[in-house]
Amino acid sequence: MGDFNLALVIVAVVVCVIVFLVNVYLLVNYQHPDDANQAYFPKFVVVLGLSIAAISILMLPADVANRHACRHAIYNGACSLTLPMKDLWLAVYIVDAILVFFVIPFAMFYYEGDLDKTMGKRIKSALMWMVTTAIVCALVLGILYGLVGKVDFTVRHLSSSTTAFPSTWTFNSNGQCIGNGVHQCSAYTASPSSEKTWTMRSTFPEYVVALATIVGSVLFAIFGGVGIACLPLGLIFSFIRRPKAVITRSQYIKEATELGKKAKELKKAAEALRQEEKGGSKGRKFRKNVKAVEKEVFQLEEDVKLLEEMYPQGEKAETTWALTILGYLAKLVFGILGLIVSVVWIIHIIIYLLINPPLSPFLNQVFIKLDDVWGLLGTAAFAFFCFYLLLAVITGAMVLGLRLVFITIHPMKWGATLMNSFLFNVGLILLSSISVIQFCSTAFAYYAQATAAQEIFGHTLESLRGIKYLYKYNVFQIAFVVLAGLTFVYYAAFVSLPLQT
Repeated sequence: MGDFNLALVIVAVVVCVIVFLVNVYLLVNYQHPDDANQAYFPKFVVVLGLSIAAISILMLPADVANRHACRHAIYNGACSLTLPMKDLWLAVYIVDAILVFFVIPFAMFYYEGDLDKTMGKRIKSALMWMVTTAIVCALVLGILYGLVGKVDFTVRHLSSSTTAFPSTWTFNSNGQCIGNGVHQCSAYTASPSSEKTWTMRSTFPEYVVALATIVGSVLFAIFGGVGIACLPLGLIFSFIRRPKAVITRSQYIKEATELGKKAKELKKAAEALRQEEKGGSKGRKFRKNVKAVEKEVFQLEEDVKLLEEMYPQGEKAETTWALTILGYLAKLVFGILGLIVSVVWIIHIIIYLLINPPLSPFLNQVFIKLDDVWGLLGTAAFAFFCFYLLLAVITGAMVLGLRLVFITIHPMKWGATLMNSFLFNVGLILLSSISVIQFCSTAFAYYAQATAAQEIFGHTLESLRGIKYLYKYNVFQIAFVVLAGLTFVYYAAFVSLPLQT
């Protein structure tokens, strides 16, 4: 067991380092050129937030592996010698909550502050907003914790009478208990009135995690339900709509001229909005017009990108076209694989979570079988399904963010992502990662049983006063499946397939 624990610690450290390096790489390549060599604090927050989100997803399979380290031990206290996963869970999610509700808002207020102000004034303004947010959050958390910060466990009081110790044992299907003529134990035949409610106060860190999970679960049900369909179908439809051939030079000039006219119109609209802002106009109509212009700019950039794909230029035009075709083929392959994973996820949710009792352990049993083949194979598959769910949430947020007026558009674009967009999406990822872990610990409860995550998310959270009914009646799971089904129908019925040549 000691060698296993040492190996687990080494793997955990290596994974953390890899996650950090990958996030730095993403930051460097996604950032806007205007943010180069500046905005270091927001960049630090972005890397830290992405690292916490990724590590939190990886902690669930690590929790399972940690539990396996002591399952064959010959003494009861063996599991106390493994990694303190419950403390690690609470630490990660407290940091998660602090980043989402305090640090990221401060970084966004500071980044979006008036550049004409001095650094001190920008920090002061951001701190005022952050302190206001902190006071409101602290009051809400304190009041809720004081009033309803308790867990109600349903227990059954069982008892039976005593009898003399027998000289012979005659247990069989007709007599399961000690004593002549006793066919069923008194405890077994206890009446429903023996059920009692055992109430105890939860710890404050667990309560903070629970409330953050509720907020994340709302986002997860909406974005995850839409994203689990959009993620694979978007890739497949991108292949179907791919340019079939290189256009002629005259066609390119015609299309480029039209896009140039559209760009001039958008520039005029943006200048008009800027004049309105200087005049003090920041009402609902102004914000709606700003969002409309942002959406048009995003669509213009997509059209420009598509036109460049259809007419590659330069000395390596043929190579560029070949790489473009290979890219679309990769989208088709990953889209088909993603569609299979999405369908498997939905089937698993229905037969294991929504039907009571479950029809089958399904993926739980698959992971167990994979572990029997090789120790980490099931854990790796488990981690993949959890990560896929997080990717679905991110995809859903991007898709709905471009279509709903009340959601600010913060697209992530390679080499053109401003720090405020980075911070917004990192906050969304962090908030959703909590609910993704909770959802996975519930969906894979059979595989992840007796883990620290199961204790936090499976027992305390689902018994928390005022919240437990959302989980008792599977509100989030039902909303997830319904939205996924509606999105599949939407793609099948309303998404057109214009073939571009």
